[in-house]
Amino acid sequence: MQRAGAWSSRLAGGQGRPTRPLGFSNWNLQFSVKLGNATPQHHDHSVHFKLQHREEKWLYLMNDRVNLVAGFSFQGVGSKRLALLGSTASEVDEAHTPYRGEQPKEALSEIFIQQAIPEDVDEELLWVPQTDSVSFRPLCFCVSNGYYVNLLRVRGSGLLSRHRHPGPVHGHVLKGRWKYLEHDWVAEQGSYVFEPPGEVHTLVVPDGVDEMITLFHVTGSLLYCDPEGKVVGAEDVFTKMELAKKHYKSVGLGEDFVEQFVR
Repeated sequence: MQRAGAWSSRLAGGQGRPTRPLGFSNWNLQFSVKLGNATPQHHDHSVHFKLQHREEKWLYLMNDRVNLVAGFSFQGVGSKRLALLGSTASEVDEAHTPYRGEQPKEALSEIFIQQAIPEDVDEELLWVPQTDSVSFRPLCFCVSNGYYVNLLRVRGSGLLSRHRHPGPVHGHVLKGRWKYLEHDWVAEQGSYVFEPPGEVHTLVVPDGVDEMITLFHVTGSLLYCDPEGKVVGAEDVFTKMELAKKHYKSVGLGEDFVEQFVR
């Protein structure tokens, strides 16, 4: 779209022209319009506007006070003329209008992580080690509801743990593959897994997998068990958070680095 030069337009039975070329954030519009049997009226507004491209049409949106919408399409390159397509305010797609009200004052802020899987060398510090080959990257520590969301990373194949969850678990495999000895399916990149409360399973990363990364949403505790189901250890959102605090302090990020993930 060209921004320089004078522009002229035909507006629903009237004449109009912007006093600045299109492309600026403010401009004056003077035009005469006639809607139905109404008498033409002259308007001179200084308005904010934006151009949106929808189905090969440019939508010109006035600010909320003016509350007028006109859709334009190019009618000839040389004349730079624009023709009104007959759009009205009632035809505005409200789905593209941001919420105008106030958010609940008691609501917590969102968590947004641009790159959940760290790619830079420096971001390796975000992974909290649990063993020599197992680490996790926290995404959310929800202390108010007793769950956590993290990326679990296992480098190399082998048996990880046998455990039981009193609460539900959701998993989405982002890289590599893994399985439970108690099931015949294999979770691969793109797989989703729901683990029902009460089930005991043994996580294994099969041979040939250099690295496995899975997003897990864990509600409640993770109870480590022996082959008979006797609990020999446990972790939950609070123990995971303490591990993260100690790690971030040790690498120079500080314990309070964890606070961004706590809700």
